[in-house]
Amino acid sequence: MTTPSRRDLANAIRFLAIDAVQAANSGHPGMPMGMADIAEVLWNDYYSHNPNNPKWFNRDRFVLSNGHGSMLQYALLHLSGYDLPIDELKNFRQLGSRTAGHPENTHTPGVETTTGPLGQGFANAVGMALAEKLLAQRFNRPELDIVDHRTWVFMGDGCLMEGISHEAASLAGTWGLHKLVAFWDDNKISIDGNTDGWFTDNTPARFEAYGWNVVRGVNGHDAQEIKTAIETALKSTDKPTLICCRTMIGFGSPGKAGKESSHGAPLGKDEVAATREALAWPHAPFEIPQAVYDGWRAGNAGTVREHQWNTLFDNYARQYPELAAELVRRNRNELPEGFIEAADAYIAKLQLEGPVVASRKASQMAIEAYAPLLPELVGGSADLAHSNLTLWKGSKSVASDDPDANYIYYGVREFAMTAISNGLGLHECFIPYDATFLMFSDYARNAVRMSALMGAQAIHVYTHDSIGLGEDGPTHQPVEHLASLRYIPHNDVWRPCDAVESAVSWKAAIVRHDGPSCLVFSRQNLAHQPRSAQQVADIARGGYVLKDSVGAPEIILIATGSEVGLATQAAAQLGDKVRVVSMPSTDVFDRQDAAYREAVLPKACRKRVAIEAGVSDFWRKYVGLDGAVIGIDTFGASAPAERLFEKYGFTVEKVVEAARAL
Repeated sequence: MTTPSRRDLANAIRFLAIDAVQAANSGHPGMPMGMADIAEVLWNDYYSHNPNNPKWFNRDRFVLSNGHGSMLQYALLHLSGYDLPIDELKNFRQLGSRTAGHPENTHTPGVETTTGPLGQGFANAVGMALAEKLLAQRFNRPELDIVDHRTWVFMGDGCLMEGISHEAASLAGTWGLHKLVAFWDDNKISIDGNTDGWFTDNTPARFEAYGWNVVRGVNGHDAQEIKTAIETALKSTDKPTLICCRTMIGFGSPGKAGKESSHGAPLGKDEVAATREALAWPHAPFEIPQAVYDGWRAGNAGTVREHQWNTLFDNYARQYPELAAELVRRNRNELPEGFIEAADAYIAKLQLEGPVVASRKASQMAIEAYAPLLPELVGGSADLAHSNLTLWKGSKSVASDDPDANYIYYGVREFAMTAISNGLGLHECFIPYDATFLMFSDYARNAVRMSALMGAQAIHVYTHDSIGLGEDGPTHQPVEHLASLRYIPHNDVWRPCDAVESAVSWKAAIVRHDGPSCLVFSRQNLAHQPRSAQQVADIARGGYVLKDSVGAPEIILIATGSEVGLATQAAAQLGDKVRVVSMPSTDVFDRQDAAYREAVLPKACRKRVAIEAGVSDFWRKYVGLDGAVIGIDTFGASAPAERLFEKYGFTVEKVVEAARAL
């Protein structure tokens, strides 16, 4: 091959995707074939990255929101020189490979976020672009733009059909994220066929209404038109840009181009051969000519880019040593020196003072105590700031140009809020938190699941945690939600019983850098619980003995949140052979060693009562078939909280009755 053309470079993407899907007998060849020309122009002419250091701080971020077309990204990474050898592409979708069916940030170098559930990658990208904006405001100085990178996102019709795209696009426009550029793969095909029957939105007008710069009518198979569109996007200084690319799914396939049959299945042996002929690609499966590799890597100045940035940063560090040290610390996920000691001192002070407050108020108190020490803490609420109590004295809106901007008014957008938090956490340099009522975690649940799957640090704050919220009634009273969140792997759920446990749960979520935490708080006031210093320390283990029996316990009461107070009151009536275990986080408790778990819940004591204002079946793992659970397995009602607790059996008398029955 002589010097390859742009189409040759794009065809390398196409045939790596075709061959990998064919070899796996599974996958989605149509989108990579359709978006290959766009990807080639972006990655070879504009995308600022360093394949030799995928975690270079000032790299651009690339997000494949339409993640089913994962082979597009794997081909790009391989061709660009990332540590993704051809054998990994040959092993596409196989157990143990680094080329999973959908891109996973924990598996593949160069993949910034896990995508697949449509629309969420786009929302993650909004979070990443917001992170860049906030970092630039805080750290950049005249002629020293050490934070200066873009977020590029590919998305398809399916992403735009999902409601989360509306939520996230609206916020991106409001915040003026001009370094966010989205490419819409407008191919008019989804799994069920031509989208004329179910997707006739005027998408360009919609994005213009959201405050975006929109480049319409781009031929997604014409490199010059794509370049012109990107140049237009680069000129925007106050708006994100949507580039509308008209493409053909399965481009190059004589029999399947433009058809839904190319979307989610191998082309088939005969069609692969016909496509090779149609696109003048005579090479064997997975064979890439050296000239094509050279063409892809000729413009790869990643090491040079990083070296130039390092020189810039060295100059910056000489002039602004404190800011430079903070940025380095934050990028390493290191907490400020002295934070742990300050947090522990605050927790000890709370234990001495014993405030009787709602745990949502205790949460706000913890934010007030911790946030001044953590410039990386950024978060907000879905239009419930004054109910979730997420505002603190130092809150400054991210919609401003304030260098200390740290508070996000999300509006009523729970799903996008949570996915944007994930993007902030994945970008690094931030510890994000978001908040809504526990009931509305349902709206956000898949993004919470993605937090856990990706190991993204995000703190999901949920208040109004039970029937205890009272008169708003069953539409706002969570029943199954605690159990549902606990069933998400790698997701730590905390439901503290007082101000001290609330402060500990916040500290645990801040310290945890490898995954999300859900902090669940009450609307009503909760009694302070007396504890020794050792008991305070044991809160962080997820479950601990709050009130012990004299000698071996004959019965154990296990409770969380507002029901811990019921358990301690009931124990006082039941005598000195009763142990009370507070279990603020079952997830964390289950990770403790067997000896500690046995010390808290000895197997010899089979008489156990669990008390929680939620569905009862979850607690069978702790009380067994011989124990009792005081829970709620129906929907609530509209009434004052105290009347509801009485109606559904959350009283001292009911706990005593259940214990004595054992």
